[in-house]
Amino acid sequence: MPCEINLIDADDLRLVKISQEAQLGLSLYEMKRVKKYFFKKKRNPTDIELQSLGQAWSEHCCYKCSKSILKKFIFGIDAPQNILVIKEDAGVVEFDEDHAYVVALESHNHPSAIEPYGGAATGIGGIIRDVVCMGAQPIALIDPLFFGPLDSSTVPRGVKHPRYLFSGVVAGISDYGNRVGIPTVAGMVCFDEGYVGNCVVNVGCVGMVKKKHVVRSRVKKPGELLVLVGGKTGRDGIHGVTFASAELTDSSEELRGAVQLGDPIAKEPLIHACVEVSEKGLLEGMKDLGGGGLSCVVGEMALAGGHGAEIELDRVPLKDAGMVPWEIWVSESQERMMLSVDPKNLKEVLKIFEDWDVPATVIGKVIDEKIQRIFYAREKIFEMDMEFLIKGPIYNKPFQIKTVERKDAPFEEPEDYNEILLRLLASPNTASKEWVIRQYDHEVRASTVIKPLQGVLGKNTHGDAVVIKPLEDSYRGLALTAGVNPSYTKIDPFWGSASAIDEVCRNLASVGATPHSFADCLNFGNPEKPDRLGELHSSAEALGYVAKALGTPFVSGNVSLYNEAPHGSIPPTPTIVGIGIVSDIRQCVTVDAKNEGNPVYLIGETKKEMGGSAYLKLLGIPSTTVPVVDPKALQERMGALISAIRNGFIASCHDVSEGGIAVCMAEMLIGGDVGARVDLGLIENMRDDYKLFSESNTRWIVEVKRDLAEEFEKAFEGILFRIGEVGGNTLLIQNDDRTLIELSVKELRDAWSATLYDYMG
Repeated sequence: MPCEINLIDADDLRLVKISQEAQLGLSLYEMKRVKKYFFKKKRNPTDIELQSLGQAWSEHCCYKCSKSILKKFIFGIDAPQNILVIKEDAGVVEFDEDHAYVVALESHNHPSAIEPYGGAATGIGGIIRDVVCMGAQPIALIDPLFFGPLDSSTVPRGVKHPRYLFSGVVAGISDYGNRVGIPTVAGMVCFDEGYVGNCVVNVGCVGMVKKKHVVRSRVKKPGELLVLVGGKTGRDGIHGVTFASAELTDSSEELRGAVQLGDPIAKEPLIHACVEVSEKGLLEGMKDLGGGGLSCVVGEMALAGGHGAEIELDRVPLKDAGMVPWEIWVSESQERMMLSVDPKNLKEVLKIFEDWDVPATVIGKVIDEKIQRIFYAREKIFEMDMEFLIKGPIYNKPFQIKTVERKDAPFEEPEDYNEILLRLLASPNTASKEWVIRQYDHEVRASTVIKPLQGVLGKNTHGDAVVIKPLEDSYRGLALTAGVNPSYTKIDPFWGSASAIDEVCRNLASVGATPHSFADCLNFGNPEKPDRLGELHSSAEALGYVAKALGTPFVSGNVSLYNEAPHGSIPPTPTIVGIGIVSDIRQCVTVDAKNEGNPVYLIGETKKEMGGSAYLKLLGIPSTTVPVVDPKALQERMGALISAIRNGFIASCHDVSEGGIAVCMAEMLIGGDVGARVDLGLIENMRDDYKLFSESNTRWIVEVKRDLAEEFEKAFEGILFRIGEVGGNTLLIQNDDRTLIELSVKELRDAWSATLYDYMG
């Protein structure tokens, strides 16, 4: 049974010790606030009450250090008029007159750093539940991943090698997604020294639901029954959210018990059963058991509906004998959902779950007063005010904004640009990610119409975005992509974050999709350090600046802080997922070059912006001139490009990003298995290497159908340069009469395709 914890008589040192011994993660200020609450109640708390506060008041659950920043910059961006947007466990956004798409994006960083296979797998399991709890059928998964360099010779004590983490994370995502039957279609992989001590594993999910079947993550009225469905509760995942709300140390390996254990075979029938009861209108509310387990889901659902709850904790089905009440309450065991059911519908709900062979147990009820009570063996062991429990402290901690002086170090142009391009193509951040992509089933459910690898069969290249056809009787599509360049954000958090929005917009426009919504996962270091919090502040400000200018809202998101180890913090990593609408998937285009004789154009302005570029990283030359973003130019050029694609002018399109024009052209030709002749003489007067490798934003290379070139040029009002045409089997790049690059497509492909296989086997 629960034991009483003597807070009332505890001095400050004792309060701190209680928090540490119980792994609450609460500061002295927070412990004193808890002490004051119970002093007014004229009693001490039980261990289960304290543990519940530790979960609810963690950064992971209540965003106590980040909420004020998010409110200032991210929240409240207006969606287009008449577009349905619901923001709860996942964002629900209007797709067409009858349907909505649902999107969620979260992190599973600390668990993956400790146990990469299980940490990543349960990340996928959790993000699927976020979508299901809105009543939606999951249709696609997204996985932006960040690791230390694969060739790291040594790693700090207590840290696993990046190759081990990379292999385990990809296997965890693959095994869970493939087994549950949901395609992993988009994402990114980045390698940087800043992730050696703390890999970043972000996972996203998109689902579809009829508007009339949307379920909210809240109760509606007193008397509703709280039904726990899915897997049994065990000791796995205890203190998961408090573990995720602290820095990793060289002894974090001892906290493996905080990593949950996923079960995709159990998840699939759970999804079917939840979707069925939702479609039949049998639910008043539904929410997944994620961070904090029962301790968070019950209170959050009840308070969101303006009510309270009473729980009979000994009714929770267990998989571990001898669990004490507080362990049951805070366990984050996977594959569990909480339903709020009107008593008149209970019998039918239980029958549906029985038919799917999914356990379902009534464990409590909704009450009118905003109180949470828990009973165990008929004894009351918990009673707290909902407002105090759920609405944790909110801080405005001091932050320090990084001042960036934009300057370049002088350096000489290289003599051999062929060698530079081949080295860029072989670098892990640019090279083919086929080793990852082929482990995922990205075609299960048969709705992935534009795939992550595009081009001639057996000679594919990377696509900019994937396109899903979510409805059988409609050609309307969803385009999905993800992006952020940590090389930019570590130099300049503001412009680096703005560039992340620009990149996902470019990717969506490249297939002919109009950006419709964003999801963000803001991965940063310890917010108690002013410079780290300053990075988050600058990043959020930049994201809001660009998104507001575009009129595109953030509909879902997650903040993951404390991503650092004793030797340093991760680079600021504001991962962005972009969701675009395609009015007709039959009009979409892909990256791979198509036909000899088709002219090639550059859209956009090339500038002397080399900070964080793959080229200067390769040469080891410092620069702080990170590319900037002009939202107005982005909006105008996207509109013109999307219109040109819909009008059928364009045969292929690729956004210019890492590696600049040279890498962009190489990737298009690798996928098309065809050459091209390019002349950069029309680009503003600057050094050859700047023309080749600048990573200025808001640029695309397009291949235009030869007989429509004149009409295309008239229709396009943006900055446009005709730079060459498709043909031959060689990439030839000149600057007026000087040949800069001349390489066969086979040489390009050989350099690009082997790197990850060489490292990983």
